[in-house]
Amino acid sequence: MSLLPALAKTTEQLTQSFDLVPAERKELLQQLSSYIRKKTEADQPVALVFICTHNSRRSHISQLWAQAAAAHFSIDKVTTYSGGTEATAFYPAAVKAMQQVGFEIQKNEEKQNPEYKVTYAADKTPVEVWSKKFDDSANPASGFCAIMTCSDADGNCPFVPGAEQRIAITYEDPKASDGTAAQDEVYLERALQIGREMLFAFSKV
Repeated sequence: MSLLPALAKTTEQLTQSFDLVPAERKELLQQLSSYIRKKTEADQPVALVFICTHNSRRSHISQLWAQAAAAHFSIDKVTTYSGGTEATAFYPAAVKAMQQVGFEIQKNEEKQNPEYKVTYAADKTPVEVWSKKFDDSANPASGFCAIMTCSDADGNCPFVPGAEQRIAITYEDPKASDGTAAQDEVYLERALQIGREMLFAFSKV
């Protein structure tokens, strides 16, 4: 396993707590497991695009955890992406939560919609992330699985062009805690929940 030490520690804790994932969620996550398994058994690349309204919180968290989960379980040819129905910015509290769980995140430059370089493993190419629409040229145009991480995007995007499969794995928005005393705790809780569920999905491939 090549994950960064702090991330590997969090990952180990999360893989020991799959019993916290409700049965109905496990059923949903196994749709993602089945898609990945089908592609890997056919020796085809696996492209996963996580979609949320603003591409600022849940979709980024899911994208990064899915990439780390693929590395943890040594599932090759997996590339993860994210996008929104509109572009905003990777929200600072979400960035902080991902740093807390062990990702190393470096901001490339200071601007309204910054680009970040995210390292999750010593021997893997860092992931370049920034807020973008789901049909941005940086994302695949076909042959991918679209994972809807918020109910708003799920409702507003009943059809995602180019997607081979579309799965709604939605999460509560931590945005409700913005500016409150509970903000950091809520964002960390969501990052851990998403991490646990992405690891569960990849463990079943």
